[in-house]
Amino acid sequence: MSKHILIGGVMLLSLAQTWAHGDEDHGAAQPVAALSAEKPQRLPDGRVFVPKDTQRRLEIRTLIAEEKSVPRSVELNGHVVMDPSTGGRVQSMQAGRITAGPKGLPVAGTKVRKGEVLAYVEPALSSLERASSRAEQGDIKAKTQLAEKQLARLKELSGTVPKKDIEAAEAELAALRVRSQALAAGGGAEALRAPVSGVIASSSVVNGQTVDARDVLFEIMDPRHLMIEALAYDPKWINSLSGATLAGSQTRLVYLGGAASLRDGALPLLFRLSTTDTPLVLGQPVKVIASMREEIKGVPLPASAVVKNNANENVVWVHERAETFRAAVVQVTPIDGTRVVAQGLKPGQRIVISSATLINQIR
Repeated sequence: MSKHILIGGVMLLSLAQTWAHGDEDHGAAQPVAALSAEKPQRLPDGRVFVPKDTQRRLEIRTLIAEEKSVPRSVELNGHVVMDPSTGGRVQSMQAGRITAGPKGLPVAGTKVRKGEVLAYVEPALSSLERASSRAEQGDIKAKTQLAEKQLARLKELSGTVPKKDIEAAEAELAALRVRSQALAAGGGAEALRAPVSGVIASSSVVNGQTVDARDVLFEIMDPRHLMIEALAYDPKWINSLSGATLAGSQTRLVYLGGAASLRDGALPLLFRLSTTDTPLVLGQPVKVIASMREEIKGVPLPASAVVKNNANENVVWVHERAETFRAAVVQVTPIDGTRVVAQGLKPGQRIVISSATLINQIR
């Protein structure tokens, strides 16, 4: 009797083990095992599991979504230009050869004052022109000497010679001297002077260089007075812009106005920097976030909260549960250089605004 009971017990134990392991779903248990490891990981449904300790190390910060009406903005491509009132260009009025000024040739970054001689341009004359000029100067010199002697004789006979003859001789002598000075000056070097005070932004001359008339040899700017020229492709924007900022910064721009004629298919818009602390150089390409008077509804967020998913869509990470984050696809419009307005979010959602890039990299 006891033998039959022992055999029956062994059979029941074997059946129980078979029922416990034969139909077990090992795949369903994997997330539980993975989560128990307390490591950041991406879940099969696309969400991301981040333990509390890891959240503190990554310095994850969130913001409760709140829908607001903000001015609509447009992003414009532009570049830095000089203020025409405080900047200037130095050009030669004649073709010739460059020679250094009293302080040598200035280089980029040199401070100059208005009226300071930067360089000289010796006129480019052929041998025939040079000989003709010297011959004319010699002829005028000879005529001047004769006129001086004639005037001296007339003054000796002032008692018998009419006064008008003496005055005519004096006038002729004065005219010859003026012609002589003009020829001497015309054959001399042209002084290139700074039109404004500022800093040499660019210099394209060296000693002995031959230049043509109207070549731009120096550009002078005042670093404290720079402007931004941006390009617009919609004429409506000219009268609908209210202000602007530089992309990626808090630098405010003052909108001055736009052109009324197209240039290369676009309308140039001018902005002035409201501060002198922004380090910019002439010709530097920049992006301008221009604010319009029209408003748009959405959730204002820092630009750092928006990242790209695998499909190259704009997403933000929603703090769904204590240790779970979910990606939400949004449409974004820039507000200024550091903020955007996101559409597609519900008010009250907790949005990651710091370390969103790190969460997006978890696999």
